[in-house]
Amino acid sequence: MSIADITAQASVAAGAQQDIAGPYGPKPRRMISRRNVFLYGTLFVMAVYYLLPLYVMVVTSLKGMPEIRLGNIFSPPLEITFEPWVKAWSTACTGLNCDGLSRGFWNSVRITVPSVLLSIAIASVNGYALANWRFKGADTFFIILIVGAFIPYQVMIYPIVIILREIGLYGSLSGLVIVHSIFGMPILTLLFRNYFASMPEELFRAARVDGAGFWGIFLRIMLPMSLPIFVVAIILQ
Repeated sequence: MSIADITAQASVAAGAQQDIAGPYGPKPRRMISRRNVFLYGTLFVMAVYYLLPLYVMVVTSLKGMPEIRLGNIFSPPLEITFEPWVKAWSTACTGLNCDGLSRGFWNSVRITVPSVLLSIAIASVNGYALANWRFKGADTFFIILIVGAFIPYQVMIYPIVIILREIGLYGSLSGLVIVHSIFGMPILTLLFRNYFASMPEELFRAARVDGAGFWGIFLRIMLPMSLPIFVVAIILQ
């Protein structure tokens, strides 16, 4: 018997043994089970519940007034029109002005973007300093920040109005940017401080040994590793 015949017989025997023993490995899990049906069914119902008002709002905005008066809020529009959108954006009266929502929208952009960037920039540096650079009075400063994070805004409305009036920023967008930035500072500083404190201290010490200073460690080491907390801070602010 040649070597080729022996090899062929061995392969046949191995195949027969595998057919008897069956496939190896864990048994495949069933994709459809009571638990999955309940879980995804609940998620689907909750998603429909929260998306239904949005659907009604969008569908109603695409209808004309005669169709809206029929009261069928869930029915799709018979004739789509964008005239209500144009009117709401450019000619609707809001308060003392009749130039639509465009004024309020762009004012919101002018307030939100600078206040978010300013507050996060300052709070990130504050949190980094409190977590890695110990200085005299750091604990007292941190306690003041925590207390400031939980003071109700209604208590400080009148003093803020007086301060903005005295410095000439009352009724201006710059004053609102300053107010939003200051109010967001305590909670954002707390978030950044806790995040930087959770980082391995060996990174900070190794950078100090290599000669890196305050800004060098922050910009080259801490900042590239802080994308998650920056996203959280942007959403909150």
